[in-house]
Amino acid sequence: MKTTCITTLFWPLSMLLLSDESQSSKPEVKCNFTEKNYSLIPADINKNVTILDLGYNQITLSITDTRVLQTYFLLTELYLTENNVIMLYNNGFSNLSNLEILNICRNSIHVIEQGAFMGLNKLKQLHLCQNKIFQLNPDVFVPLKNLILLNLQGNFISYFDVPQLFHLELIILYGNPWNCSCSLLNLQNWLNTSNVTLENENITTCTYPDILKFYSIKTVPYNAECYSKFPPPINEDLYNHFQSISNSTFNSSLNNLKNSERKLLGKSWAFLVGVVITVLMTSFLIFAAIKCPVWYNFLLSYNHHRLEEHEAETYEDGFTGNSSSLSQVPDTNSEETIVIFEKLHSFVVDDDGFIEDKYIDTHELHEEN
Repeated sequence: MKTTCITTLFWPLSMLLLSDESQSSKPEVKCNFTEKNYSLIPADINKNVTILDLGYNQITLSITDTRVLQTYFLLTELYLTENNVIMLYNNGFSNLSNLEILNICRNSIHVIEQGAFMGLNKLKQLHLCQNKIFQLNPDVFVPLKNLILLNLQGNFISYFDVPQLFHLELIILYGNPWNCSCSLLNLQNWLNTSNVTLENENITTCTYPDILKFYSIKTVPYNAECYSKFPPPINEDLYNHFQSISNSTFNSSLNNLKNSERKLLGKSWAFLVGVVITVLMTSFLIFAAIKCPVWYNFLLSYNHHRLEEHEAETYEDGFTGNSSSLSQVPDTNSEETIVIFEKLHSFVVDDDGFIEDKYIDTHELHEEN
C-alpha cells in the first residue's frame, strides 16, 4: 500500500522532468553554407534547421532573403558574417521568435530601420561589429527584452544614447571614434551605474576632443557644466508614464496634422480655381484692348465715307431734276428763278473754263432775255 502511494505521488513529478528533458534535448540541425558564393539565401534548406551559417558569401539580405528567412522559424543561431549586407529592413527577422544569436559582422551595414529587430524576443547576442554604422536609434533595441550581449566594435559611432530599460551584461564598443563631449555623459553614467561589463575598456578611448584623447569613455572626466545639462536617469514607472503621455500627445498631434492637411487641401482647390479665372479674365482684357482700335476704325469707316463718282452724278441729277420742276411752277419771277438756280448750283464747281464777271449789268441780261 505504501509503495503504491509513493508511486502515485512521484508520477506527476517524473512526467514533468521527462517533458523538460525532451524539450531541452531537441535535436540540433546544423547547416553550413560558408564560402559557397551565394548571392541569395537558399530556399531548399531543411525547414527544421536550428543553426544556419551563411558566412563568407555575397548575400545582401534583400526583401527576397527576408521572405525566405521567415520559413526557418526554428532557427536559434544565424550567422551572416562577411557578406554584402548594407541595410536591415523592418520586420526582416520577425518570424524568428526562437533566435538567440544573430551575427552580422563584417558587412557594410549603414542603415538599420527602427523595426529591424521586431519579433526577436528571445535574442541574447547581437553582433554588429565591423560595419559602417554612424548612428544608432536607441528605439531599435526596444524589442530585445532578453539581450545580454551587444557587439558594436569597429564602426563609425561617435556617441550612443542608451535606451531605457536596457539590461545588458556585456557590451563591446572599442574601435569607434568616440566624441567625449557632454553628449556622451549618459553613456558613461550607464556604464558606471549598471551591471554591464565594458569589454576592452582600456582601448575603448576618446577620439575627440584632442585634450581628452586616450581617456577611457568610462573614466573620462567631465566638468560641472556637462552635469547640469543632463537630468538624472528615470526609473521604470516614470518611463512608462512618460511613454504613455508621449504616445497620446503624438496621436493628437498626428490627428491635428491630418485635419490641417485636409483644410489646406480644400483651400488649395479654391485658390487654383481663382488663379485660373484671373488668368482667363486677364487674357480676355488684353485681347479686347488689342482688338478695340480696329473695331473703332471699322465703325468710323462705316458711318463716314467719301461719295463715289457715280453717287456724285446721281446727286447732281437729282438737283437738276428739282430745278426743272421749280421752273415749271407758275407765277414765278425770272429773278427769283435765277436766285434759286444760283443757290442750288452754288456747290457745283464750274467746268466751262470761263471766269464769272461780277460787273455785268443785270438789266442787260434781262433785255437780252
